[in-house]
Amino acid sequence: MPTLRVITLGCSKNTVDTEHLLSQVQDRYTVVENDAPADVLLINTCGFIGDAKEESIQTILEAVEAKAAKKIYVFGCLSQRYPKEMPGLIPEVDGWFGAREQDALVRALGCEPQPAPGRVLTSPGRPYAFLKISEGCDRRCSYCAIPLIRGAHRSVPIETLVAEAEDLARQGIRELVVIAQDTTWYGLDLYKKRALADLLTALSKVEGIRWIRLHYSYPSSFPEDVLDVMATDPKVCRYMDIPLQHIADPVLEAMHRGIDGAATRALIRRMRERVPGVVLRTTMMVGHPGEGRKEFKELLDFVREARFERLGAFAYSEEEGTFGAEHLRDSVDKRTKARRLDRLMALQQQISLEANRARIGEETLVLADDFVDGYYVCRSEFESPEVDGEIIVPLRRQTFGDVDPYSLVGTFFKVRIDGASEYDMTAEFIDYEED
Repeated sequence: MPTLRVITLGCSKNTVDTEHLLSQVQDRYTVVENDAPADVLLINTCGFIGDAKEESIQTILEAVEAKAAKKIYVFGCLSQRYPKEMPGLIPEVDGWFGAREQDALVRALGCEPQPAPGRVLTSPGRPYAFLKISEGCDRRCSYCAIPLIRGAHRSVPIETLVAEAEDLARQGIRELVVIAQDTTWYGLDLYKKRALADLLTALSKVEGIRWIRLHYSYPSSFPEDVLDVMATDPKVCRYMDIPLQHIADPVLEAMHRGIDGAATRALIRRMRERVPGVVLRTTMMVGHPGEGRKEFKELLDFVREARFERLGAFAYSEEEGTFGAEHLRDSVDKRTKARRLDRLMALQQQISLEANRARIGEETLVLADDFVDGYYVCRSEFESPEVDGEIIVPLRRQTFGDVDPYSLVGTFFKVRIDGASEYDMTAEFIDYEED
C-alpha cells in the first residue's frame, strides 16, 4: 500500500480531526511515523492567531522545499480561513482543504467518507484521549476568529459519542478529556436544551473509562446541572476549565462575552461551594481594547481573590475579520501588553506555588502517563494532560520489584506528595489502585 504521513499543528481539536481522518483511510494507506518517507504528506494546520499561522506556513514551506512526499495536501483552519490566498502563495501544494472539507479530502485520498468515523490514535500507549463533542461556535466574541473558521455550532449525538468512547476504552484509554469550541453549548441544536450534564452521565457508564475531564466551558449561562454531576459522579473529575478572559466590565463588554464581573465572581463562588475541592483552570487576556490601568488592576485583584489553581494568559492581537479588528482600536501598545502579561503570570506563579505546596503530605490517586529516565510521569484528577503540571514518581525497585516499568503506564497509583514547585510536584509510591 502507499504510505501516508500526517503533521498535526494547533490544538487538541485538530488532533481529533486527524485521528478521525486516519480511521477512514487506514485500509488504503500505511500510516508512517514522523520524519519517515511517505508517498502522501498531510498537514493539518492552525489559523487561530498570528504565531500559529506563521508556524503552519513555515511547516508547509519546509515540506515543499524538502520534497517530503510525492503529494502534499494541506487541510484544517489555515486552509479554511484563506482558501483563495494560500494556493497562490504556495502553488507546490497538491491540494488545499478547509476545516469543514474533510469529506472532500477523504475522497481525494481515494476513500469514501464515513458518517461516524472511528479513531486511529496518533499517540499509541498514551492512556488519555480527547473527545470532541461538537464543532463550531455560535458565540461572537469580538477578538475570536473561530466562528469564521469552524462555522456554526453542531453537536455530535450522545449515542455517537458513547460509541466513540467505548472504542477508545477498547484501545486502552482510561481518561477522556471532553473538548469543543464551547462545551457548555452542547445539545442546544439537537435536543433544544443544554445537554452537557446528560452527556457526562452517559459517558460515565462506559466500562474501562475511569476519569472524564471537562474543558473549554463558557461562563455565560453556564449549565449548573453539570456541577451536580461533577460533585456526585466519581468518574467526572473535580476539575473545570473555564476561560474567563477578564473581569472588568468595560473589557468584558468590549469582548462581547455576555457576562459581567459580578456574575463571573458569583459563578466562581458557586462552583467552589457546590463542588468541594474543585480545581479551576482559566485563561485571561491582557491588552484588549478598553483595558486601561484601572481595568488591569481589577484583573490582578480578581486573580489574587479567586486564586485559580491553574491559569494561562496571552496578549490581545487583532485578527482580521473579527469585530475587534474592524470596529475597535487596538489601544494598548505591545510593550505595555508584554509588561502586563509578565505581571499577571508572575502573580499566578506565586499562587500556583502556594497551592502546590499546600498539597505536600496529601495522599492522592494518579494516572501514570509515561515512564522516562527512571520516573513515572503522572497526574491526579486535578491536572489535565498537556496543559498543567505533572506529578513525578521515582521508580523504586524495593516497591515496584522487577516488573517492566513501561508495563505500568496507564496504571493508577496511590501516592503521597512530598515536593512542589510552581508547576510540577513529586511523590512517593504507596500502592496500586484496584479497579
